[in-house]
Amino acid sequence: MSKLSVVIWNENVHEQVNADVKKIYPHGIHYAIAEGVRSRDSDGLLEVSTATLEQPEHGLSEERLEKTDVLFWWGHRAHGEVDDKIVDRVQQRVLAGMGLVVLHSAHFSKIFKRLMGTSCALKWREAGERERLWVVNPGHPIVRGIGKCVELENAEMYGEPFGIPTPDEQVFISWFEGGEVFRSGCCWMRGNGKIFYFRPGHETYPVFHNAQIHQILYNAALWAAPQGAWDDVMNARNVSVEKAREKIRKKGVSLHSENEEGFK
Repeated sequence: MSKLSVVIWNENVHEQVNADVKKIYPHGIHYAIAEGVRSRDSDGLLEVSTATLEQPEHGLSEERLEKTDVLFWWGHRAHGEVDDKIVDRVQQRVLAGMGLVVLHSAHFSKIFKRLMGTSCALKWREAGERERLWVVNPGHPIVRGIGKCVELENAEMYGEPFGIPTPDEQVFISWFEGGEVFRSGCCWMRGNGKIFYFRPGHETYPVFHNAQIHQILYNAALWAAPQGAWDDVMNARNVSVEKAREKIRKKGVSLHSENEEGFK
């Protein structure tokens, strides 16, 4: 059986300009996530690699995305610097079947907002408060090996209301020391692709060094794996009378020519 190709994408900006972040993630958040996911992959099911904003095509060429089964996305400071052509490319791959795992402040990324079709806005507070990440769907594959909750000593607070469509599945709800709650683990289907939003992961805290977080991310990669492929997902193709599965006779007036292939 071939391995799942998992790409960890990170804008890799704060690590370059902020000493506190660099101290926690000296090789970048993408490196920490990749190493964490690999640490849980005792069965060798995944092939994990990384990509960053500054690379040509943000490390997400058409060829590479075609081979990617699950894409992780972490962004914060540089959402606007992501080329819309790359966003289009990722969107098409998700609709065709590629899994997408969206992390923390990537709730405001172009790709997540595009796929959700909503503001994705929320309340926030950066005070290093305690977070209790409650499992609300104990039978879900993403929480395999996780107990009733995950305790994080320091976290950035995200609070409701969260401007997202109602999730198809709710996996986690967070409680914060200041009293707020948040839908921290949400699942959707878009086209043929699975999407998981996971809230923890602020860059000034060592969240991506946490073994339980590693387990959740590993589980998410397996859950989001493609279940099939939808080719040519962005086009509406004409099926001529001659190509119909059953023999039919054309009736009525047509607005389009017989040779018209479809619409972009």
